[in-house]
Formats: sequence, C-alpha cells, structure tokens
Amino acid sequence: MFVLFHITFYEEKNFQGRSYECMSDCSDMSSYLSRCQSCRVESGCFMVYERNNYMGQQFFMRRGITFYEEKNFQGRSYECMSDCSDMSSYLSRCQSCRVESGCFMVYERNNYMGQQFFMRRGEYNDMQRMMSMGMMFDNIRSCRMIPYHRGQFRMKIYERENYGGQSYEMMDDCDNIQDHYRMSDCQSCNVMDGHWLMYEQAHYKGRMMYMRPGEYRSFKDMGMSGMRFMSMRRITFYEEKNFQGRSYECMSDCSDMSSYLSRCQSCRVESGCFMVYERNNYMGQQFFMRRGEYSDMQRMMSMGMMFDNMKSCRMIPYHRGQFRMKIYERENYGGQSYEMMDDCDNIQDRHRMSDCQSCNVMDGHWLMYEQAHYKGRMMYMRPGEYRSFKDMGMSGMRFMSMRRIMESM
Repeated sequence: MFVLFHITFYEEKNFQGRSYECMSDCSDMSSYLSRCQSCRVESGCFMVYERNNYMGQQFFMRRGITFYEEKNFQGRSYECMSDCSDMSSYLSRCQSCRVESGCFMVYERNNYMGQQFFMRRGEYNDMQRMMSMGMMFDNIRSCRMIPYHRGQFRMKIYERENYGGQSYEMMDDCDNIQDHYRMSDCQSCNVMDGHWLMYEQAHYKGRMMYMRPGEYRSFKDMGMSGMRFMSMRRITFYEEKNFQGRSYECMSDCSDMSSYLSRCQSCRVESGCFMVYERNNYMGQQFFMRRGEYSDMQRMMSMGMMFDNMKSCRMIPYHRGQFRMKIYERENYGGQSYEMMDDCDNIQDRHRMSDCQSCNVMDGHWLMYEQAHYKGRMMYMRPGEYRSFKDMGMSGMRFMSMRRIMESM
C-alpha cells in the first residue's frame, strides 16, 4: 500500500527507544510516548507542536538528505533531517546521496571538521560527480543542515586570528576581499546574522567553509589550517514586487524554485551572473541576469525577458582564460561549421551561415541570441556538447549572434 504521509517518533535520540508510527493527525502523542527526542519523516510534510491539540510553538518537518554506502543510491542508507556529527554509526562509507529538500554542508571528518562541501536539492549519484562540482574529498563523515534565514545578513571579518588586524563589517556578498577592502586574508570572523559561505579563492572558487551565527576566533582550530578566504556570495528571489513577500536565497544552481516560492516577481543579484529559466530543470526561455536590483517583472521584460515567472536558475561560474566554441549550421554537427574565439554579432554576415542548430563549447561560457546584434531570445551555453537545440526546448529558434560571458559585459 502506498502511504502519502508517514512519520515515526522516538522517545530517545538517534531513533532509539519506544517509537510511534503516524500516518495522519495526532492530537495527543502522550498516549503513545512519554517524550519525543528524535523522529524520521518517511514521506510527506508535517507540522509538530509543543503541546496537545496543536497548541504552542510549531515546527515544519519534511524529508532532508539521504546518504548511501554505494554509488547510484544503492546499499545501506541513512536519512538525516538535522545535524549529524558522526555518520560512521550508520554507514561504513558514503558514495552517493540524495537531497530531498533544504541545503546542507557535508564534511570530510567527524564533528564537522576538515574540508566542506555545500549541497542543495538534487541527486548526487557518485563521488566522482560531487568532486567534479568542487568537492575535494572522497568520503562524507558528518553533515550539518543549513536553516532557512529571513532578515538581514551581518558578518565582521578580520585579517588575523583572534579578531586581529584590519576588519570590515559586511552585509552583502564580496567576490574579492583584497580588491574591495584591501585585506590580504581572513582568519577570524564574527557572524551576527544569517548564514554564509566563505571561499578560499576570489570569485567564489576553491575550498569553502560554512559559517552560521557565532564567534570564530581561529579558522585553524576548525581544521582549516593553511587556507585563505577571499570571497562570499548570495542571490535572493522574492514572491512579490519590490523585494517583498517570501524570499529564497540561492548560492548555486536551483532546478526547481517552486519548492521555495509559489512565484517570483522580483530579485536581487548581489554579485556574479545568473541565467533564470521559464520552466523547471533549466528548460524553456532564458534570461541573463548580472549584479543589480530587479524590482518587478515589468522591468525585467523591458530588458528583454519574454516570460512572466522564474522556475529555475543557474549560476554562471567566473571564467579565466580563452573562449572557444564550434558552431554548426544543422543538428548533430551537420552542415557548415565555424570555430569561434570571440563575439559575433551576425553569423550570416561574418561566416555566411544561415542558422546554428548545434555546437560544441570547448572553453568559457557563452550566450547565443535568436537575432543579430545580441537581440531576441537567448540561450546560455557552458562547456559541453549540444547536438540538438530542439531537445533543450528551443524548437523553432534560429541563433544568429553569440557573445562571451565576461565580467566586463
């Protein structure tokens, strides 16, 4: 029998002691348990209450993250909805994981020590995929849930340990503390509000560290010896115009924003570049966004957006080095072709190509436009092979101009 709602409560921590399995409302759990110290959400979403008859403080619960011993979600598994300081009690190793909802930091060692990696909703079917996304270790030993935060963000960073040296109070993202604040390093900080990611390299690259509210006198004591932190990032979407209503803060790709917002009517890009999409899973029409405030959909549509809601978004990484892309007139690399290393405002005039229906991006990140001179609908291309634009939801479109995505655009 398929059960839509299923939650199990336990009297002791770590799913120990007497348990009570629940598949519908329960106005008084004291009939089944003397207390509740842990629980596991099997399916669905629940509100739990401090007192009987749905009274007192409340807390929303749903499935979190599931770790598996083997690749492709095989072998023994461990489901986690909160912090876990030592996963070795449940699994001998972790080779794949599935994030059902929310955001998590996973750690190389027990007790939230060693190198860290940020994970959001999605399926990570093997360690190789995770490492290709920036993870720099081959097993997960502990994990921490990142709570949803509403309100302002404040953090004071210091150049030296124990709050020494130059300091700066931040309320916004920073892609390079050396360029912005003339700080050569960051070795301690005090997080007053919000949750932050700190990166070893400028432009949000390299190893990272998750910072929640608290005092951090020495990053070395956290297992981060030898690291220098140079950048921080955030983008925020809002349900209503003028940055009002429920909001969702995003620090990487998001394939389905409907899990967090019913709609998106405004957004604030703190730094970097993003593509937003008309449909889930990065499908449908697209729109390029860079640092700035987009207070309503009307403003975005006047800038070239051709849809009235955002369902998914993709972060465009900063790229250093050359740009190379080979474009083809027909699908499956057919017809006339041309290798590009620079912008082209009209492929028909420059290369005598009447259309572009497939391409191979070797280096850099590109924007392709339906019309000449970078006008009309657009499509973001990152390194990879694209045999058919029709399969990407771009049926009926002809691409006539291309440009590189650069910081100076």
